[in-house]
Amino acid sequence: MENMSEQALPHEVNQVAEQHWQRLAEAWPDISEQLTPEQTKELKTIFGLSDFVAEQLCRHPNWIVSLFEGQLSMLARDSFSAELHSILAGANDEEQVKAILRRYRNRQMVRLAWRDFLGYAELNDSLLDLSALAEALIIAARDWLYGQMCQQYGTPCDSEGNPQPLMILGMGKLGGRELNFSSDIDLIFTFPEHGETQGGRRSQDNQQFFIRMGQRLVNLLNQVTVDGFVYRVDMRLRPYGESGPLVVSFSGLEDYYQEQGRDWERYAMVKARALGPWSAYSDELHDMLRPFVYRRYIDFSAIESLRKMKQLITQEVRRRRLTDNIKLGAGGIREVEFVVQSFQLIRGGREPALRQQSLFGAIDTLYKLGQLEYLAVDELKQSYLMLRRVENLLQAIGDQQTQTLPQHLLDWQRLCFALGMAGEAELRTHIESAMAKIHRYFKETVGGQESDEVAEQWTAQLWSLVEDEDAEALLREHGVEEIELWPALKSWRGTVAKRTIGPRGRETLDKLMPWLLQEFIQLPTPTKAFLPVSKVLDQILTRTTYLELLFENPGARQQLVSLCMASPWIGEQLAKFPMLLDELIDPAQLYDTTSLDDYPSELRQYLLRVPEEDMEQQMEALRQFKLSQQLKIAAADVTGVLPVMQVSDHLTFLAEAIIEQVVLQAWQQVSKRHGTPPYLAPEEMGFAVIGYGKAGGLELGYGSDLDLVFLHNYTRNKYPEAQQTNGDRPIDIGHFYLKLAQRILHLFSTRTTSGELYEVDMRLRPSGASGLLVSEIEYFGSYQREEAWTWEHQALVRARFLFGDNRLAARFSELRADVLAMERDKAELAKEVREMRQKMRTHLLKVDEGCFDLKQSPGGIADIEFIAQYLVLANTHDHPELAIWSDNVRIFEVLSELELLPHLSAQHLTQAYCYLRDENHRLTLAGQVGQLVVEQVEVHADRVCAIYTAILGGDAPEASSE
Repeated sequence: MENMSEQALPHEVNQVAEQHWQRLAEAWPDISEQLTPEQTKELKTIFGLSDFVAEQLCRHPNWIVSLFEGQLSMLARDSFSAELHSILAGANDEEQVKAILRRYRNRQMVRLAWRDFLGYAELNDSLLDLSALAEALIIAARDWLYGQMCQQYGTPCDSEGNPQPLMILGMGKLGGRELNFSSDIDLIFTFPEHGETQGGRRSQDNQQFFIRMGQRLVNLLNQVTVDGFVYRVDMRLRPYGESGPLVVSFSGLEDYYQEQGRDWERYAMVKARALGPWSAYSDELHDMLRPFVYRRYIDFSAIESLRKMKQLITQEVRRRRLTDNIKLGAGGIREVEFVVQSFQLIRGGREPALRQQSLFGAIDTLYKLGQLEYLAVDELKQSYLMLRRVENLLQAIGDQQTQTLPQHLLDWQRLCFALGMAGEAELRTHIESAMAKIHRYFKETVGGQESDEVAEQWTAQLWSLVEDEDAEALLREHGVEEIELWPALKSWRGTVAKRTIGPRGRETLDKLMPWLLQEFIQLPTPTKAFLPVSKVLDQILTRTTYLELLFENPGARQQLVSLCMASPWIGEQLAKFPMLLDELIDPAQLYDTTSLDDYPSELRQYLLRVPEEDMEQQMEALRQFKLSQQLKIAAADVTGVLPVMQVSDHLTFLAEAIIEQVVLQAWQQVSKRHGTPPYLAPEEMGFAVIGYGKAGGLELGYGSDLDLVFLHNYTRNKYPEAQQTNGDRPIDIGHFYLKLAQRILHLFSTRTTSGELYEVDMRLRPSGASGLLVSEIEYFGSYQREEAWTWEHQALVRARFLFGDNRLAARFSELRADVLAMERDKAELAKEVREMRQKMRTHLLKVDEGCFDLKQSPGGIADIEFIAQYLVLANTHDHPELAIWSDNVRIFEVLSELELLPHLSAQHLTQAYCYLRDENHRLTLAGQVGQLVVEQVEVHADRVCAIYTAILGGDAPEASSE
């Protein structure tokens, strides 16, 4: 093979090489005596091409001679495992192991990068070498750690005393033995059988043993030390993602995939491979997973799933403004994987030869089975190899995980030198040609049709007209009677003309507007639609990709117009957050609201697209998920698909899913720095989030804030041996929970480009704004019993456990029930509730004459809530079942069943409550304040006022008096 080092280096590359060479000469003064002129030239060449190689060799010059003594020309990837096990045999502690693993990894990666840049190895061999190295490092770390932990805790065994191993599934390119140079690794940990450890001082459950082991193994590989890291480890593909246990048994894995496995998890499992020496357990694991991945029938549903996944990736590229991305862009590496894996998922159930992790192997099998023509196989393979080679070299420059083409000349020159290209223009031509071929095959097998070009139509003429007379005549000629459309269009066009859009943007707008005008003129009031749509267009004029999205997707244009017509609030959301336009592409998907139980798993899948360590992108993704799901709920709401009770349920369950992820992310960030309280069992947090108000009552609306209270279960009396966390920077445990609470609030309140996540109100915590941000749960209970005001007990009626440990959930329910069941003087209670209601009305009721404020006017929502709260506080002492529910509708049901409230009164209150909330949702979506004319609500309000007076006493408020 030709040695690339014989070519002359470009000027910029040569300059970098000289700088690195100077550093090396300082570390190794007699370098010239040790190397031949040819070796010196080759070493300078690789120094110019890879900063990573130069950095490592300047730190470890003793590696250089052995590289020239045969390690470059020969590489036996089978030797990695034996070498590592041999070196680790003498290691005594985890710090020593971390150093050994990292230095071994860096030394071998230098060797692999050198071989790749200077043409010692074909790409296929490089990918196999990188995968074998990763597998050897993971398994060597696992085996060393298993030995240590068995000595410490005993050996995990099944019921018959057979030792149980930790099995590791390698996912993605690691599973396919096609790992790129600086990839992170996706892993799933599992073990065969439940049981207990044997031979230790104290037996412990197998799962607990393996969770501990998993945490330590991730730390061995993932932690950044002075020697760097071994691999960035991503565990989010496991069942239930980050909220699931780190390790589950084979049976737990099987149950999850049979009952809850998603299409995207099927796609991920195509590449799954048990790492390490093959065993009977490896066979068992693969046999167990096969029915989930490969269906017995020919399964065309996979196409639609892959299309949706690709659409999500395209949205991500557009939202993150990724350009020149050879992995995720149109025709990128991911599209080749989609093409091949679509065939595998569709036909793998019938064709066992397709059940393999290797993309190269699968594509050859597709040719043998006649599923792909020879030309398609050849073009896909060659194009894929081209992109993978570029990706590998890009990452080997600085050991950075990137798939974006360079932004500056130096890295272009490095790539061109290694690939034998004259310059950026030639290399770009080859890359673009490869991506065009891939995208063509992707469209044929997986992805939808392209939109038609703009047809000649009279609306194109209307968009370009100048004279009022001509435009009005044209509109009349085509039956458009509304005279306001032309002045509005002309005025907006004049504003647009002054904006700096750029030639591509202006050209796209000129192609789009005739199509949008076609949508407007089909409506009875075109101007009413044009005005909110023009506000959305104002926001995307400089974002040409969104103009192109609307031009290329007729469905998106239609939805934009109809939703802006139906709801100004939706129009405002689309104008504020143009990334929501992506949701309009597929109307069937837009109106298919996520089922209530699926919000957590949908959010986990959404977050998988963002690197775990990129906190800024994680925060942005949370906000984008909320906005897109909220849009789907609103679209279903305005079209009557969802009744009001379900709208609130959806908005509340969405918030709960987000709360879960926010707490998990905050926990991860704080514990990474300070460790965790040492008394906690694996997967425990000792922390809980309680929802009050609308969140507690399952009654969130659009734009509702969250009333939250945070609790923990730590006291020094309870855990005298545990006073500080167990991390590198330990802090008092009380301070740890305070930092966790602060971090949660930060994640909620930070404004990103997609706005604030939720406004959080913490004033209902013990002692209000002057109280601690997070309270110990028993203190919370004693405060509620001994110090809380009646209005705080009223608030507790609406309180509900939202997220946290099961033990805290159970204890909170007990405490809440105890407080609600305290015996109270009913007359005194009624007086206090009445006075609080009057105080609220005085402060909050501001309504125009003849109008009714849905929340605060007499007979409104607040009166109904106060009736429910009074009846719960007055009667739970004798009827504990009143403490079960936190939402008003079910409270009224129970009161009616117990005959504490006449059946007709319960019915009237429920009807009024649902009607008022329904109207409140409707007015929000219409962009109006929550007020109606008195006559519209008089019947409901008068009934509520009468019941309020009958139950709480005092003067009867009049609904129409405001």
